Amino acid sequence: MNDALESLLDLLTLEQIEEDIYRGQSRPAVVPRVFGGQVAAQALVAAGRTVPAERPPHSLHAYFLRPGDPGAPIVYTVDRIRDGRSFTTRRVVAVQHGQQIFHLTASFQAHEEGLEHQEPMPRVPDPLTLPTAAEMLPRYADRFVAEGVAERLLEARAAVDLRYVDAPPFATAGEVREPRSQVWFRTQGKLDGDTGIPRPLLDICLVTYVSDMTLLDSVLLAHGRGGWAVGDVVGASLDHAMWFHRPVRADEWLLYDQESPTAQGGRGLAKGRIFTAEGQLAVSVIQEGVIRTPRA
Repeated sequence: MNDALESLLDLLTLEQIEEDIYRGQSRPAVVPRVFGGQVAAQALVAAGRTVPAERPPHSLHAYFLRPGDPGAPIVYTVDRIRDGRSFTTRRVVAVQHGQQIFHLTASFQAHEEGLEHQEPMPRVPDPLTLPTAAEMLPRYADRFVAEGVAERLLEARAAVDLRYVDAPPFATAGEVREPRSQVWFRTQGKLDGDTGIPRPLLDICLVTYVSDMTLLDSVLLAHGRGGWAVGDVVGASLDHAMWFHRPVRADEWLLYDQESPTAQGGRGLAKGRIFTAEGQLAVSVIQEGVIRTPRA
C-alpha cells in the first residue's frame, strides 16, 4: 500500500460528531472543487456506518448540487429511512458552509440466492500489457491547457493504478471516435490490514470513488474533444447512479467499460459496466454531466 492509498483510506475514515452525523475532510483536487467521487464515497461510508456489516450496498442514486470546497470539511447527515427484513434504505445530505452540496440515497441488502444471468465481458488486452498513468501522462503534457496538469492528474490518481485500453480523450483531441472508453483499475496495494471500514463496504466505496474518474470520457470521444485538461470543454457531474450486482474487490483488477448513448442540451449521458478479471459483471453505472464548450 503506497502513501497515496493510505491517504485515501484516511479520507474515507469519517469522524463521528453526533449520532448519524459525520465529518469528512477534503484535499486539493485537479480542478478547484471537491472531486465528485470523493464526496460520493464518503457519503456512502456515512450511510454504511449506520447499517449492519452483513448488509452491503446494492445501489445508490446521487445528485451533485454545488461545487464542494476542497479546503473545508464536509458534514454528512444520515437519515435512517427504512430498516426492513431484507433491505435497508438511507439518505445522506452533505453540507459545506451551511449549504447542501450533495444528496445520496443508498439501499442495502442481506445476501439472497436467486436467478442469475449477465452480459459477457468484452475482449480487451491484459492490464499488465498497458501503460500506467505515470508512463502515459507525461507524453501528452504539451497538449494540456496549463503547466502542471499532468502532475496534478498523477497526484490525484496516485492511489489507483488506472490503465486505458485505448488512448484517452486528451491524447486524441480533434479526432472523432466511437463513444466508448475502457480502463482497467485497482488500488495501489492490497487492502489486507485494518482500515476501520468493514469489507465489502470498503471495496464498494473505493469502486464508487473511481467510478467518477473517467465515465464522461465516452461523451468527449464522440465529438473529438479532449476535456478540461486540453481546454476545449467545461464539465461537471450532475447525477450518478450505481448498482452493485456481485461482490467486488477494489485491490484486484477491474475492467470499466464505458459508453455514451447521447449528448444534448449542454449535458452528456454515459453508462458503465465494471467487470472482474474473471469476467463477472459486478457493477453498473449511469451518469449525466454538464458538457459545455467554452465561448470564444
